[in-house]
Amino acid sequence: MGEHKTHTNNRWNWEVTGFEPRRSSPEDLPRPTVAPLMRRYSISAATSSSLVSPYPSEFSKQALASKVLRLKDKLKLAKEDYLELRQDVSDLQEYSNAKLDRVTRYLGVLAEKTRKLDQLAVESEARISPLVNEKKRLFNDLLTAKGNIKLFCRTRPLFEDEGPSIVEFPDECTIRINTGDDSISNPKKDFEFDRVYGPHVGQAELFSDVQPFVQSALDGYNVSIFAYGQTRSGKTHTMEGSNHDRGLYARCFEELFDLANSDLTSTSKFNFSVTAFDLYNEQIRDLFSESGSTLPKIRLKLPEPSVELVQEKVDNPVDFSKVLKAAFQSWQSDTSKLNVSHLIITVHIYYNNLISGENSYSKLSLIDLAGSDGQILEEDSGERVTDLLHVMKSLSALGDVLSALTSKKDNIPYENSMLTNILADSLGGNSKSLMIVNICPNAANLSETLSSLNFAARARNSVLSLGNRDTIKKWRDVANDARKELYEKEKEIQDLKQEVLELKQELKGANDQCVLLFNEVQKAWKVSFTLHSDLKSENVMLVDKHTIEKEQNAQLRNQVAQLLQSEQDQKLQMQQYDSTIQTLQEKLKNLESQLNEAKSSSSEKGSGVSTISKAAAADGMDSSAVTKKLEEELKKRDALIERLHEENEKLFDRLTEKASTVGSPQVPSPLSKQTSNAQPQDPGRNDNKGRSMDVSLQLAGGKTDGAGALVKAGSDKVKTTPAGEYLTAALNDFDPDQYDGIAAISDGANKLLMLVLAAVIKAGASREHEILAEIRDAVFAFIRKMEPKRVMDTMLVSRVRILYIRSLLARSPELQSIKVSSVECFLEKPNSGRSRSSSRSNSPGRSPVRYVDEQIQGFKVNIKLEKKSKLSSVVSRIRGHDQDTLRQQQVTGGKLREIQEEAKSFAVGNKALAALFVHTPAGELQRQIRSWLAENFEFLSITGDEASGGTTGQLELLSTAIMDGWMAGLGAALPPNTDALGQLLSEYAKRVFTSQLQHLKDIAGTLATEEADDAAQVAKLRSALESVDHKRRKILQQMRNDAALLTLENGSSPIQNPSTAAEDARLASLISLDSILKQLKDIARQSSVSSMGRSKKKAMLASLDELDERMPSLLDIDHPCAQRQIANARRLVEAIREEDDPAQEIDSARKPSTELGSGTETDVAQWNVLQFNTGSTTPFIIKCGANSNSELVIKADAKVQEPKGGEIVRVVPRPSVLENMSLDEMKQVFSELPEALSLLALARTADGTRARYSRLYRTLAMKVPSLRDLVGELEKGGVLKDVKS
Repeated sequence: MGEHKTHTNNRWNWEVTGFEPRRSSPEDLPRPTVAPLMRRYSISAATSSSLVSPYPSEFSKQALASKVLRLKDKLKLAKEDYLELRQDVSDLQEYSNAKLDRVTRYLGVLAEKTRKLDQLAVESEARISPLVNEKKRLFNDLLTAKGNIKLFCRTRPLFEDEGPSIVEFPDECTIRINTGDDSISNPKKDFEFDRVYGPHVGQAELFSDVQPFVQSALDGYNVSIFAYGQTRSGKTHTMEGSNHDRGLYARCFEELFDLANSDLTSTSKFNFSVTAFDLYNEQIRDLFSESGSTLPKIRLKLPEPSVELVQEKVDNPVDFSKVLKAAFQSWQSDTSKLNVSHLIITVHIYYNNLISGENSYSKLSLIDLAGSDGQILEEDSGERVTDLLHVMKSLSALGDVLSALTSKKDNIPYENSMLTNILADSLGGNSKSLMIVNICPNAANLSETLSSLNFAARARNSVLSLGNRDTIKKWRDVANDARKELYEKEKEIQDLKQEVLELKQELKGANDQCVLLFNEVQKAWKVSFTLHSDLKSENVMLVDKHTIEKEQNAQLRNQVAQLLQSEQDQKLQMQQYDSTIQTLQEKLKNLESQLNEAKSSSSEKGSGVSTISKAAAADGMDSSAVTKKLEEELKKRDALIERLHEENEKLFDRLTEKASTVGSPQVPSPLSKQTSNAQPQDPGRNDNKGRSMDVSLQLAGGKTDGAGALVKAGSDKVKTTPAGEYLTAALNDFDPDQYDGIAAISDGANKLLMLVLAAVIKAGASREHEILAEIRDAVFAFIRKMEPKRVMDTMLVSRVRILYIRSLLARSPELQSIKVSSVECFLEKPNSGRSRSSSRSNSPGRSPVRYVDEQIQGFKVNIKLEKKSKLSSVVSRIRGHDQDTLRQQQVTGGKLREIQEEAKSFAVGNKALAALFVHTPAGELQRQIRSWLAENFEFLSITGDEASGGTTGQLELLSTAIMDGWMAGLGAALPPNTDALGQLLSEYAKRVFTSQLQHLKDIAGTLATEEADDAAQVAKLRSALESVDHKRRKILQQMRNDAALLTLENGSSPIQNPSTAAEDARLASLISLDSILKQLKDIARQSSVSSMGRSKKKAMLASLDELDERMPSLLDIDHPCAQRQIANARRLVEAIREEDDPAQEIDSARKPSTELGSGTETDVAQWNVLQFNTGSTTPFIIKCGANSNSELVIKADAKVQEPKGGEIVRVVPRPSVLENMSLDEMKQVFSELPEALSLLALARTADGTRARYSRLYRTLAMKVPSLRDLVGELEKGGVLKDVKS
């Protein structure tokens, strides 16, 4: 690590050390940091020297044996930890099942209560319905008694230049007009109305008198409201109003909407729709016809011709305002017709009651009549005269109809006008009509004012008025009786509404409680699932540790055996060398003896001497050659020994290396080459059924599948290396603000990208994906940070992107099957369209996503043979250049730069071209470009004579320029989008995740439809569904962690998670079914006796009935199994012979309640309260204290659920009492204690119960100050430890 720190200080040092290859894939589950396992098996220098020396000592063997024994001890401890974790998992599972059973029962009770509340609400609404109808009838009788036709008069304020007012208001029902006629004795004339409004009266006060008519319309009666008067008398203001003082249109609909909401129940409903049309010259024009071609229509009831109007449905006052505004815009499009046309706005009211089956229809018509000006001037045109005549005719016909209705004539002249024909169903009968006469108060309009008042007086004089003195007493009595009866009915309705409101409040409270329970269940599930995942991860980690230890042990043994074998070989070689030396020494001795003999025999002849001399010389030559050969052999031996020493040092350096094992629980194998050859498949790949989902399935199956592989799973813990740590720190710490200019920033960024590429190249093909996974987050964060600044070399960015995409591509057969367009589709000759090679067809790929597009706009390669003038040709010949040389010099440096820039512009954002670069090797792609250039440009074609000339070089330059331009363009980003290769990477990752999720969806769907016959199959199905759900959650976690890689332009996640509602429902059903089967198994075990007490048998049958009531919580597919098992258990229980309950059992049952209520055992001075939150709505409350005998005493409710049975006091036995008891005996002991204590202590097994009770006893005793010393003594004595058999 010291070397790493030294290189970190120099930011741009290219000599990066520590690019150690990764030895294993990142673990699937997040694991805590474990101390490097290599330290356990590191070999000391003394041991190394002993192994290398030719005579190893016994000490090294003993040390190796002791290490093996320590490994066995650690393995034994790991197995014990594993068994303890399994026991905790089983206890937790049983506790979760018991808790879910209680919640399920409580939810059933709440569901029944909710059903009853719904039934009460329906019955109450059924009782309210006739009362409401009676109220409507009485209200209609009251209005009918007052008169179905009402006339109001309203006077507008004076304008500034209109002079004095001629109108007076003696009372609320009389208006007085000063005619100014001095020829008569009384120039003032009085007119009577049902209500008179002066200029000071606003819209709100006017609407207060109109409101009963709106109520009548909602009760089911047709109502019409007319605004009558001359032009500029205030008719339109009365109907429309202004922004600060709204008119009758808006106020009437708001009142309708409010009344409908107040009368609305769960079984009744009001619907509103609006029609709008104007009547001009007896012709109907629909104001919604332009925008309502697809809207429903309503037919007007006319003799002829038939007219259909568009209905606009409105659900609130805002919609009504929008619709009304549209109608006004259409009506006011022709301003010349406004004063001579009638505007009719109709609100259609539909009512439906599900209880009584009542359906009613009524309507409220609001009519803004045309001006009543009847004077025809001489300058008026013929069209104007015709319009005025039609208006006078329709108004006159309306007056005749009103007069006939108030006079109660048999024949009503509706057919005299289109206006009265349309409104026939709103005039007369049970319908109500209101006419508001608007007048001008100035003297200039006196004649029109008198005409309007006389028009109204004609209908007014014939109305049967309540003011008639002959009948006023009669009508007063009728009105009082109706008012009294109406008051009683309204009071009764209010009482019933209050009762319904209370029932709804109770229903809401029950629903809220259900929601709280559901949330608690979800929390419990999450906690259980988290604990289960943690325990499983710890289990997997222990198994991995055990496997690693076994592998390391075997590796150490192999290495020791290899060292011993090499030592034996060295011994044999040294023996051979020793024997050779001895042989040579013997030869030397023989030669010396012969030489001495030759010197001593001086009396021999010269010939003999010469012969001996020759022999000695020959022997001397042989001796020197042998000596030289011996020295060479010794040198070879020394070199061999030195090489063995170096190999041993390298081996032990790898075994004791720190940098490669920091932060990783894996141990790199010293035989890396053998491992890589034995397992050619990449260990970084994920598996659809394996590492990315469930580690246990991976250990069982051992198969890998690259269809679901990414470069790095976001939730995995990736093994780090010094090279990766250095690159990550350098990329994350790069700060552009620390540099002076753009050039310095660009230089630094490009150096970092080149450093990334160098690291990947140095890692090699087998370790490439691991270094990419380690630095992935830092690389993408760096590119995103620097992309807006546009300082990076886009070719380097493209190369980095391509590395990541190909790493993903190599592990996904689905992505490999994608077919891309050929290179000919991306190249074009200038002014000739697509090249002749682009017509080649591509076979369709197996994947639905194909980057084959016949409409791809090709890149135009703009090169051509330049024609030279005769003068330049002559000059070239003078200089000694021939034609071939000139033809080979067509492509210049400037032209190459131009082509490269055009290619870069063409490639920016081109995702199809990015796919071509990813799926095609660079060398093959450049070869295809060269072939296309040679085929389409004849002056660049290669012939036999030119093969060694400049044409080949020009093709290489052109293809390289196009390739470089494309590569630079693919790495260029166009904000706000990223570059084309980044988009392609996001799309490919999306396909991988989608394939994984869909595969799990199919598996879960198949499992959810399988039927279970017994408890074993139920457990298998449940385990399989939980495993699939765990895998799906792991994939979703990977998706969330890879959000930086997969985020698209719109900022939303591109992955659609398939719905698993059916699978989740089946899993919940299987959990409930598993709980039921466990209880049935317990009942069957208790039924294996020949006779049983009557009360116990009755309790067992009651338990079976309770289990039968839990059947609705199961799905239909699980009903047969549960019903069959319950029936079998019932037959076993019913077959047991009954006996009378023994008296001692009765006495023992009564004993706890009679004996433990007082005495020295329960004389507690102070109670301490503990609350145990078990996930339900009501926690367990237990009071604890100490008596005079220093015993633990508790006080709690006898039962957890209602009826609780009151508080009971019990002395809690010490944990040592349970040491030799069976589970049934423990249950008998806990039956005498409060139910809360037994629920907290009981487990599935006797050992689990003892362990949980020991922890519970310690928790309760530590709450009592006087018992804390006792707890310490019990802990020292081993009583409070978890007792395990």
